[in-house]
Amino acid sequence: MKALVLAGGRGGNMAPFSQTRPNPMIPVAGRYMIDHTLEALRHAGVSLVNLVVGHKQEVIRDHFGAGHPSEMTINLVDQGKAPGIGGAILAARPHFVPGEHFLLVYADTLAGANIFSVTMQSFGLRNEATAAICLTRSSQMYGNVYIGADMRITKMVEKPKNADLGNYVLAGVFVLPVTFFDILEKAGGDMEKALIRQVSGDGLHAAIWEDNWLDMAYPWDVLEANRIIMDQWTEASIHHSVKLHNTIIHGPVKICEGAEVSAGVVLEGPAYIGPGAFIGHNTLIRPYACIGARSVVGHGAELKNCVIFPGALIGGLSFIGDSVVGENVDIGTGTMTINRNLDNTKVQVKIGKNMMETGMEKLGSFIGDGARVGASNILAPGSMLEAGALIPHNVSYPRRKGREG
Repeated sequence: MKALVLAGGRGGNMAPFSQTRPNPMIPVAGRYMIDHTLEALRHAGVSLVNLVVGHKQEVIRDHFGAGHPSEMTINLVDQGKAPGIGGAILAARPHFVPGEHFLLVYADTLAGANIFSVTMQSFGLRNEATAAICLTRSSQMYGNVYIGADMRITKMVEKPKNADLGNYVLAGVFVLPVTFFDILEKAGGDMEKALIRQVSGDGLHAAIWEDNWLDMAYPWDVLEANRIIMDQWTEASIHHSVKLHNTIIHGPVKICEGAEVSAGVVLEGPAYIGPGAFIGHNTLIRPYACIGARSVVGHGAELKNCVIFPGALIGGLSFIGDSVVGENVDIGTGTMTINRNLDNTKVQVKIGKNMMETGMEKLGSFIGDGARVGASNILAPGSMLEAGALIPHNVSYPRRKGREG
């Protein structure tokens, strides 16, 4: 079966990382989201993928142009100016032929196991259109679905009010007939309307997904995605070329080719150290720390529950916790990402002009690609630094009115 993977959305709420890359090119647990998706598709038996690209598509094109070891045929499809999910799907229409079904995948969702295999197996039982559905902590953000006794979806509500909430939501994985392109086109490219017409017409069956599932909609979701994948690790993996100098390792720690870990370092898994990374003396790497390729962590630093993109520099004696640090970011010596409010209230994050509730008591900073943070800085909980931002030495960020430094 062919797959249609949507990887062209802008993801406006994913700032500051959406400024420089599409969501599927965010790294979690040592690999980009798109690579996790493709690997799961390959294991599900998919050999041909039509990958729709749009926003910052050059990042994905460069990634695949470097020789991607996917063992699948991958066709990159330019979404062009076609708007929304419906426009992305219709852009790929010429790559499918009448009479076949295809697997439709939203590339910015992540599951704890192979949701594609489960959905395709469910489709195989009836040979009819199928949608993966799952439970979430909050279903108000997603398309709610209602199912009958025969597992056929009976009703869909895209933006439910509190009184209309259902138990299940669409999980972003479908097996659809090629005739769905016609339905979508007649619906003016509106995916919600097209799915409702599919439900009321030929029907849409449900494949219930009961494992972990995440729609990566906000920057703090990167940390959750990282945890979902790392929780599957059961043993340590250290490449033979790694240089270890009197290092203490506990739990499932992955250290990749060409990395060097200095004396006195403590690694507590699950954790990841990417190819060519360097970890300085007496550094503490705590669970769920993911350090990208070619990154450098200075002596005496402490990292926990964080995702560090490739090429980042973390100064010595710094603390990076519950944070996401973009590609080629330079963080000066002694910088602290404070990760909780003193009154233990939930951390808020400002995205654009809006303050967003995260529901989390511990949350650090989100630092966009290429930002530079001077030495001896304190970043408040929920700090958001745009790509390319420059923060001088020895300040508290964000600055408060009426205060210097």
